[in-house]
Amino acid sequence: MVSPAIALAFLPFLLTLLIRYRHYLALLCRAVLVPWLRDRATGVPREHRAFQYVLAHAVPGDPRHVLHAFDRWCDRREHLSSVGPVKGRIVERLLRERAPWRVLELGTYCGYGTVLLAQALRPGARLYTVAVDPRHVAVAEKVIRLAGFDERTVELVAGPSEEVIPRLRPRHGLAAADFVFMDHGKRCYLRDLRLLEGHGLLATGATIVADNVLFPGAPHFLQYAKTCGKYRCRVHRASLEYCPGIPDGVAELRCLGDG
Repeated sequence: MVSPAIALAFLPFLLTLLIRYRHYLALLCRAVLVPWLRDRATGVPREHRAFQYVLAHAVPGDPRHVLHAFDRWCDRREHLSSVGPVKGRIVERLLRERAPWRVLELGTYCGYGTVLLAQALRPGARLYTVAVDPRHVAVAEKVIRLAGFDERTVELVAGPSEEVIPRLRPRHGLAAADFVFMDHGKRCYLRDLRLLEGHGLLATGATIVADNVLFPGAPHFLQYAKTCGKYRCRVHRASLEYCPGIPDGVAELRCLGDG
């Protein structure tokens, strides 16, 4: 048994930990515990609950309104791992500055990032988006079409990124991407960047943008980008989506030569 005196001695330490890590504890509750309990109670996955909310509150054919509906859901209901509005503005700005013709997105989840990218495309540009989970693909496709984008603008490709990337040119007609947005498994960032290099899928001067490089983090990806000599690398610091108390960042890589 722990004596009351020892317990009281540890109390200030525990309070300090709770205060210091309160944002992470709140994230654990909102992103893991609460959705898990609601999944079990309702039998409806969190992604479908979010889509039903967006369907009820967004204006069809209005990408901005679709994104705002997602943001309201994530702010007031349950946390979803989308890029969010703060980092989304960084990604959108970089996309508009580069004005690419061919955009590749790795990791669409519920379609938030796809809609964000698609609404910022120049006329005639095309977006290829890759998602591995069939359940997420089904939701993402509904969200993309709800926002008003058809197959001529956005092509949704289902499958693991390591399998999809080698067939992007022969099967989907992507000669080389001018802009790549990574928002899938953080451990996959470096592997998939090297796959894109190996298959010649990065156009000269291409831009690669990667989310969550500080939290949960992609240290090996960042180290490679900064030291391999192929890229000019910059990290745009921000906060984690829908969690202003947790620091995060978006990496911007600019190809220095041929991809």
